[in-house]
Formats: sequence, C-alpha cells, structure tokens
Amino acid sequence: MQYPNIGSMSHARFVHAVVDGERGIHDGVESQIARSWHRCLKEHHLDPASRHGPVLIPRTELLARQERAARLLDIAKLEMANLYQQVAGSGYAILLADPDGVVLNYIGDPQFTNAAARTGMQNGAVWSELTQGTNGMGTCVIEKKPLVVHQNDHFFVRNTFLTCAAAPIFSPQDELMAVLNASGESNVAQQHTKVLLNMSAQTIENRIFLCSYKDRFLVRFHSRPEFVSTLGEGVVAFDCEGTALALNRSAVVQLGVDSKDQLVGKRIEDIFNLSMNSLFNLAARHAFHPVPIHDANSGRRFFAAIQSPERTSRSAYDAFWPAGNKRGDPGLGGQPFSGLDFGDPQMADNIRRAKKILGKDIPTILYGETGTGKGLFAKAIHLASHRAGKPFVAVNCAAIPETLIESELFGYKPGAFTGARRDGSRGKIVQANGGTLFLDEIGDMPPQLQARLLRVLEDKEVVPLGGEAPIKVDIHVISATHGNLPKLISEGKFREDLYYRLHGISLVMPPLRERADKRRLIKHLIRLEVGPDTMLTIEPEVMKALENHDWPGNIRQLRNCLRTVLALCDTETITIEDLDEDIRAGGHRARSRAGAACSEAAHDDNPLACAEREAILCELEALRWNVTKVAAKLSLSRNTLYRKMRRYGIKPPR
Repeated sequence: MQYPNIGSMSHARFVHAVVDGERGIHDGVESQIARSWHRCLKEHHLDPASRHGPVLIPRTELLARQERAARLLDIAKLEMANLYQQVAGSGYAILLADPDGVVLNYIGDPQFTNAAARTGMQNGAVWSELTQGTNGMGTCVIEKKPLVVHQNDHFFVRNTFLTCAAAPIFSPQDELMAVLNASGESNVAQQHTKVLLNMSAQTIENRIFLCSYKDRFLVRFHSRPEFVSTLGEGVVAFDCEGTALALNRSAVVQLGVDSKDQLVGKRIEDIFNLSMNSLFNLAARHAFHPVPIHDANSGRRFFAAIQSPERTSRSAYDAFWPAGNKRGDPGLGGQPFSGLDFGDPQMADNIRRAKKILGKDIPTILYGETGTGKGLFAKAIHLASHRAGKPFVAVNCAAIPETLIESELFGYKPGAFTGARRDGSRGKIVQANGGTLFLDEIGDMPPQLQARLLRVLEDKEVVPLGGEAPIKVDIHVISATHGNLPKLISEGKFREDLYYRLHGISLVMPPLRERADKRRLIKHLIRLEVGPDTMLTIEPEVMKALENHDWPGNIRQLRNCLRTVLALCDTETITIEDLDEDIRAGGHRARSRAGAACSEAAHDDNPLACAEREAILCELEALRWNVTKVAAKLSLSRNTLYRKMRRYGIKPPR
C-alpha cells in the first residue's frame, strides 16, 4: 500500500525504519506485514534494495513435486480455472504453491504475461520469504491465513509494482498443503479478490476432505438444508464403529467448538442425536436428501445428508434392504421407491412399471412439470438397479450454455479449443460409465448435438472433442422433459430417430394439484423436516388450505413452503396464521365453498348430512374421482352415489 508517512525516504529505508521501531514510522503498517519485514531483515538477512533474479528449481525436481501433489493438483485445477474466469481481464494470474513456496501450477492473464516473466511467476519458481521477501505466497505460508500484499507491502523494491492476494489450503489433519494466490499489477488493494481466493481455497479443502474419507461415513450438514453440499456445509467423517475421524473447518464453527481435537475420537452419540444404527438407516434410505438431526450438546437443529462409504455402499444398503426380490431381479428389491409412494394411483403405477424393467437397461423418458420429482424418480430407478454402486450423473440440458454442452457431455482432449483445461475433460458420458446418465430437460438439447448423442447411444462409445480414439461406455440412459417430444419432432426441433432410441418406456409424473395422496405427502415432508421424534400438530384448516392450493411449483414449492411455515411456527401446533396469505386465502375459499354447499343441500346445516358429504368428497379425491371404485368402497350402487353427489352439489374438477 502507499504509506502516508513514508515521506521522501526510499522504500528500502522505510522498511528498515519500521523494523527498527523508529517513532511514528510503523503507523499504518499491518502487523503481519511488519512481522514479515522483521523476519526478512533479522532472520533471513535480506536487503530490500537487492535486485537478484527469480529462483527456479530444476525441472526434474518440479516434476517430482507435482507428482507428490498429484491429487491436490487434480482437485485444484478446476477451482483455479473457475477463479480465473471470475478475475479474467483484470490482469491477474492464478498460482498454486506448495508449502515451500514453489509454484506448482500457473494460469496467467495475457495482460500480465510480461510482468510475470520479469518477476519469475511461472511453474518451478520459488516464492518463499527466504528467496522473495514479503509476498503473497511466501508470507501466507508462514502466517497461515488469508492476506493481501499490495505494492509497497512487498519487502523487495523490485516487487512493489505487484498486488498479491493469497489463501492457505489445509489438509483434513490441519497441515498446510498449499497456498492459492492471485497476483497482478492493480493499483488498488483487491480485498474482494482475497475473499474469492479464500472461498476457492475452502472449496478445494472440502473436496480433498471428501476424497480422503470417501471410504468412511460422512455426515454433511448445515443449519439450512439448501446449504448442504455447498461451500458452507460442515462435514464429519466416522468409521464403521461410529468414531469421529476428522471434520472440516465449517463443522468446527457450526458445532461451536474451539478446535477439531475436541471432537476427533468422540462417539457419534456424543456429537449428534444419532446412533450407528440410525446412521446406517439414514445412509440407506435418505442418502441424497437432507434430514433433520440435532447437536447432542446444544440441541441445535441441523439438516444432514449421510454419505455411505464408497467401497461398501452396496453392502450398507443390503444390510437395511435385504433381498426380498422373489423374481431374482437385480438391485435392492425396489426399496428406493418407498419414499415416493404415498397412495397416489398414478405414482403407484409408475413405480410398478419401473420395477418391472429393473436390470433390463430399458431407456426411460420421464414426463412432468417442473418440481414434480423427475430427478428423484430417476435416482430411485438407479438405486434400485444393479448399477446402484456406480455413478449417477445428471445433466440439465437447459442449464448448460449451448456453447459448452458439447464439451460437458462428450469431453475434450487437452488444447481442443481456446480456454480448454490443460488436462482436458472426460465429459459427463464417460463419467457415467457403468452407471446411469440422467438427461434432464432433454427437449432443450441443441439439434446439432442430438446426432452426436444418437451415435453414442447406438455405438456405445464416445469420441472426445479434439480426439480420435473412441472410448467404450456402458450406461443406462434416463431422460426427462416438461415438454412434448412428439410435438417437438413435428416442429423439426427434435430428432425422431433419437426419440425412438431414448423411448423404451415413458412415465408421467403427476402434478401435485392432481395427486390423490397430498395429505400423506404433506405429512411425510413435515416429518422429514422436523424429524421422527418431534411432536407436531397441524390444525385441520391448515391441512385443508395446503391440500386446496394449486401449487404451480409442485413438490419443490410445497417443500419450501413447509420449511418457511416450520421456521415461523413458535409452538408445537401449526395454525392458519403460520401460512402465507395466498395459501391461507385458498384455505378460506375451500371452507367457504364447503360450507355453502353443505348449507344449501343438507337441510338447514344438518351435521350428519355435512359429514356424509365430506366423507364422499374425500373418497372421490382419494380415488381420483373413479365413481365405480368409490361406490364399491362405500357399499353403494353407482346410481345412489350419483344421486348423493347431485344432492350435495359435488361436481368433478375440470
């Protein structure tokens, strides 16, 4: 930074004055910078006016260091590329240095190329404090916390044109693994760049943690369910005996402890309100769905997704879903579907048909509005099949930019196009090899890519962009769309031959407003949010309002609504006042309609007539207005039932 009290003295003289403690000189110099200058002068015996060139290690040593850090580099490269995209055009370079300050990977902005060459910002350059004085990478290695070294903060005069921001990356055992750094010629100290770097460093840490403990039970949690599997999630790894092995930085903060040592070695019952049996159960039945758990000490509620050990995930499932498949079909006896069946006839028929084709790799198309659970149903098919232990790779064809979807799906070789990652990319199809590829919103796939996808599905091999040798793949394809594929075919927007390749069987996910199991579904979702041990009462008018709402966003909208309601509810009873006004109004309208019909048709509010009308209406809704089935269930003739419906003003919905 520009220090106001530097006056006319040189930078080198100013550094000496600060370190020697001259009165009034050190004001404004950050403590970590002052400490670094002191180390450089008193311990390393460096001269701030020195102009010696950069220090580079031999190529053989660089390759050896990169080999030792191979897993870290593989994980960090993607995050470095993402970070570079965020600062591209601002003249910054992104570097990754090891604990000795040696640069292992470098992504440079063309605007910064000359400056990088002058200062030695390249792979193999040594940026420790011993060689380069105070600088982002070297000082971060020692301070072990995010920092900015801006221009005159540097020790050497030759580096004072640089602005550097750096953040440390720690192993699950709290050992420094690397430093992530952004350097450029900015005239402004980029505090926001430091924030971005720290977020990227934590993302890399979390990925390293998940990879390091992929063969253990992982409890991934947050106080808000939507933040599970994001940067802010806490993660605790447990062995098969229920002993905590490690936890990430966010877990320390969320659990309110001072250090990881306070929890490592503790039993799971001492950390969460879970036993090892319940952990197994949650991992088997709700692996991809956050469920409520509580801090064993404070009682604070979290939402957690339980990840089973990678090598034993099938045995974990089999332990709780023993083989009950008398026909000998592969998979888990269809149990993954249990969380989707609450009594709706159409959903029950979908599940019945899906179970019949398990293990036959018949391509499936799921139709349905947004939020009806197409993704969950696809995941259930995967988990119920013989492919359950293999990858489930989801691709949203509508969410990926058209310019990127080809490389995302088919992968690419190094240097295939401008901006490509140096090590290339496998692509989603190859990632799904042995498992299931879920193509969501398949109707939005660009026409030029449909032919390539058809060729992959027919030949069972994929050629990456820029490559020549095909890669064999074995995948089960499930597609989903909210549109009408035959209509898109007639409009020339979707290939007919691809449609027939994807269409082995089609299943329609009913919209929530048409489901006959809304009441049971609502209760199930509430149990997921509050946990099985929490006693909660729902007032009848609340349930009526929830059942009568149109829910244009379907189950996704309903779940978000219930989370809000539970957050606003101050007691163990959900009342009508806890609902949003639009949903509450729907409940009032339903009561008004019911009351008017009952009053008009039931002879001066006869309570028996009102009760009979309500019973008939409930059965009609439960059986999707199938008069024959309702008449049989109520032991009435069809004519009698029709007569009662006319008497009570009951009319089928449009």
